[in-house]
Amino acid sequence: MRLATWNVNSIRSRADRVEAWLQRSDVDVLALQETKCKDEQFPEDRFRALGYDVAHVGHSQWNGVALLSRVGLTDVEVGFPGMPSWSSKEGVEPASEARAIGATCGGVRVWSLYVPNGRTLTDPHLQYKLEWLEALRVSADGWLNQDAEAQVALVGDWNIAPQDDDVWDISVFSHSTHVSEPERAAFSRVIEAGFTDVVRPYTPGPGVYTYWDYTQLRFPRREGMRIDFQLCSPALARRVTNAQIDREERKGKGASDHAPVVVELAD
Repeated sequence: MRLATWNVNSIRSRADRVEAWLQRSDVDVLALQETKCKDEQFPEDRFRALGYDVAHVGHSQWNGVALLSRVGLTDVEVGFPGMPSWSSKEGVEPASEARAIGATCGGVRVWSLYVPNGRTLTDPHLQYKLEWLEALRVSADGWLNQDAEAQVALVGDWNIAPQDDDVWDISVFSHSTHVSEPERAAFSRVIEAGFTDVVRPYTPGPGVYTYWDYTQLRFPRREGMRIDFQLCSPALARRVTNAQIDREERKGKGASDHAPVVVELAD
């Protein structure tokens, strides 16, 4: 089974690329983030025509996550237990954002995750991000406590670069989110709950990234970040036989600012 994750930065703008990539890549399950559309705007029929079942959650032109699977898609769950809500407007009640969707695909419980950005070190959004990650950690820990052999994949855009080598120049980020100690600690706690970054051993750094900002020629200058990950439970991690970052898909007109990250699983 081939499992992929990809922040597409607007599925309506990149449906053609995603469709073409699925046909080339032979991926069985694709987790999407930042679809930037409501459920009724998601181009579901295009992917069903390729043989994929579809689950999507999106409330507006922001956020949005989806799962595409040709090996079954059951027990869909929007949001994980305890996932916090958010509101940036005074007097407006916090609401759940479209940042997490889970389903069982080919016997694997796959979660497509779009972790909050955090914005700046002084923005309340950073505290929301940390609370969101802690709630995820608690849920993930609970899943493994219930079943140590559970096959769970936490995949997506984590908006965290856990190691200095995961950014092109750590000094550029000295006063930024994504590399701060609290964010890295939150990421580490998910690892400590029993999950493994199964991609890094097959794509060692430095200089190996999954995201390159559109501005200032970041991609041709190789100024990127590794912020997209597949974290697998112990039973699932034992099945991993290979992994890759499809850097080529970041090239060309109309590309997302992220590259797909693909993991191969033995039967």
